[in-house]
Amino acid sequence: MNRLHRRALKPRVLARRIALHHARDTIGRKGLLARLGPGLITGASDDDPSGIATYSQAGAQFGFSMCWVMLFIFPLMAAIQEISARIGRVTGHGIAGAIRTHYSPWLLRGMVVLLLAANVINLAADLGAMGDALRLLIGGSARLYVVGFAVGCTLLEVFSRYERYVAVLKWTSLVLFSYVATALAIDVPWREVAWNTLVPTLSLQSNYVVAIVAVLGTTITPYCFFWQSSQEAEDERVDPVAHALIDAPGEALAQIRRIRIDTYVGMAYSNVISLFIIVTTAATLHAHGITDIQTSSQAAEALRPIAGIFTFALFAAGIIGIGLLAVPVLAGSCAYAVGEALGWTTGLGRAPLDAKAFYGTIVVATLLGIAGNFIGLDPIKALFWAAVINGVVAVPLMVVMMVMAMAPRVMGRFTLPWPLWLMGWLCTSVMAISVLVMFITW
Repeated sequence: MNRLHRRALKPRVLARRIALHHARDTIGRKGLLARLGPGLITGASDDDPSGIATYSQAGAQFGFSMCWVMLFIFPLMAAIQEISARIGRVTGHGIAGAIRTHYSPWLLRGMVVLLLAANVINLAADLGAMGDALRLLIGGSARLYVVGFAVGCTLLEVFSRYERYVAVLKWTSLVLFSYVATALAIDVPWREVAWNTLVPTLSLQSNYVVAIVAVLGTTITPYCFFWQSSQEAEDERVDPVAHALIDAPGEALAQIRRIRIDTYVGMAYSNVISLFIIVTTAATLHAHGITDIQTSSQAAEALRPIAGIFTFALFAAGIIGIGLLAVPVLAGSCAYAVGEALGWTTGLGRAPLDAKAFYGTIVVATLLGIAGNFIGLDPIKALFWAAVINGVVAVPLMVVMMVMAMAPRVMGRFTLPWPLWLMGWLCTSVMAISVLVMFITW
């Protein structure tokens, strides 16, 4: 760009062109892991200890016949997460902030209250599973480990510099490869796995239907919507040359391409790991007649006499490692939802004293998760009620997201392309049917 042309440009237009070139150059220079962010972290956190318990139940109870569900659900999950990410990057707000800006706050508050209830129950169940897993590995007090994990996760989330903290979360997500190693360490009939993955096994048996609903409810969850949209908005806020796409359309091509890659890689990673968990428990527990698995730590313990100490240790270590990512995501999504709904200053990129209520919500949510492990909360019932509440919240939230993502007053020129619109509504319909079936088969 020559000097005369630079002078002729309006400052705002020049700033946007510089930002666009910066975004393209930065994205082009980065390796794959560096390009991945909110989508990868969201996908990995979806395989939290509670999710591991659900996938272990499915594999132990029904063997390889549940494998096809993970392939079926992948495009639906990826589509709805891409939509949530687009809302965050286009508007510069998370889902809660966008709803509050453009719709009645009463529409949002009921959803946020239910989200908080589900997240706190999930936090309690995840912390309990992490404590039990460490107890299985080294002995000691599971409750003491619960407190240690909760305090460590909270301190890191509150006091780490944002860029460093995101890097920690991304690297922590790699712990899920332990479940790939677990499956490769045992004897698996891979042809049977491939057949059951590509060819659905359908049954109207009530337990089978409930298991499918549980897997859907564990995989497509409201806290993932809130987290990914808020992280996209946060990444834009902390980058001095980035803008909300509605204010800087020139950045859209590079950023939407990045969002799509990030989201689809993250969701594929999540579903592949879920598939490996089903395969591991199907090839070991189900094959040996152990079909009643209620928690992730029970699955790990049951593996020890069947698959050996190495497989057991990998499975248990994976519960701890992914819990270290999932606990901050659950607590953080609580804080983003509450903070944006009430108009607080929010963001993990802010200093603790600049967003005291936001960080206070993270602390309170985690403390409630700890408390759940000291008041005799039944982990099995906790998982059940978390699934019920998540299902109740997910469907109306997804409807609102789809309406919002097609509204020009919210998204400007960046309303959804029709293939993504179609997949989003298909995902919403599948979840609505799943919740209906859940209540029918209660």
